[in-house]
Amino acid sequence: MSNPVYLALDVPRLRDAVDLAEKVKAHVGGIKLGLEFFNAHGAHGVHMLSQIGLPIFLDLKLHDIPNTVAAAMQAIHVLEPSIVTIHACGGRAMMEDAKAAAGEHTKVVGVTMLTSLDERDLAATGVGGTPHDHVMRLADLAHKAGLDGVVCSGHEVKAVHDQWKDGFFVVPGLRPEGSDVGDQKRVVTPRQARDHGASVLVIGRPISRAEDPEAAARAIEATL
Repeated sequence: MSNPVYLALDVPRLRDAVDLAEKVKAHVGGIKLGLEFFNAHGAHGVHMLSQIGLPIFLDLKLHDIPNTVAAAMQAIHVLEPSIVTIHACGGRAMMEDAKAAAGEHTKVVGVTMLTSLDERDLAATGVGGTPHDHVMRLADLAHKAGLDGVVCSGHEVKAVHDQWKDGFFVVPGLRPEGSDVGDQKRVVTPRQARDHGASVLVIGRPISRAEDPEAAARAIEATL
């Protein structure tokens, strides 16, 4: 992948999303559309963004019984996403069915642990061990289930890459040097994540909320 940056376009107005994508399309490698965007604009919104000509990453984080997740995967075939996320904690059967139901050219990646969580958050939900332990367990399960890769933070991507040499690794929660971390708790820079084995770098607010989004995207691209 020549440019691993996927712009996270979770903005409420479709016109704003299209305008922003047009501004930065020369400096990013794809567009990530998450729950806010998909719930607001649905398939129509995805089609509008796909016309820009960049790969579409549907970050839907599907998590349900295996049959339901498989049906949801089949329902989005028409959108031709390059990447779709599911929750790895949904279990092996769910992951296997999701991958089997996905489009031929769609990578299915399992979300291991949200970058807004830390060890205390895990403990509060009854999960023991460190974030690193949790991510490694789920990455191993995703690998055995036949997924293409996982979503993990920049803190774990090197260890996951070492364990899964040919995996596809999506790293969110990235912040360029000196930028505000916001609600993210486990962040690294785009360059650090790339050096540690990230396949895709998900970047949202540092570009979308910049005074000059095109300049911000260009500056991040230059560090890679």
